[in-house]
Amino acid sequence: MPTKNNPFRIRSKIWIENKEGQIIFGAGRLEILAAIVRNGSIHAAAKELKMSYRAVWGKLKDTEDRLGKPLLVRQIGGTSGGGSGLTDFAKKLLQTFADFQTDVENDISNLFEKSFSPRDL
Repeated sequence: MPTKNNPFRIRSKIWIENKEGQIIFGAGRLEILAAIVRNGSIHAAAKELKMSYRAVWGKLKDTEDRLGKPLLVRQIGGTSGGGSGLTDFAKKLLQTFADFQTDVENDISNLFEKSFSPRDL
């Protein structure tokens, strides 16, 4: 975030990969899980995120396969309709990654402030 002493800010992206370079988790998957929490279903989350259901489902399935753990608890149809919620593991992953991302952003901002001044840019 720009400060009064420096009108610039540093931006970065972080994600977790496996040894094959396949994405396990990052900001996109964080947003997907958060949207599922807000909306109660994959379909509604996909709609909010302006993504196809298939794209959202594929990303979640890839992450589940790579982690070897389920992220979602699914409720199939019925009179109240279907829906999805997060497993306890997914809730912890979501919170841990969000906290980690905040820490990284704060640390990198501090490093940027130490290393660059407006006259350097």
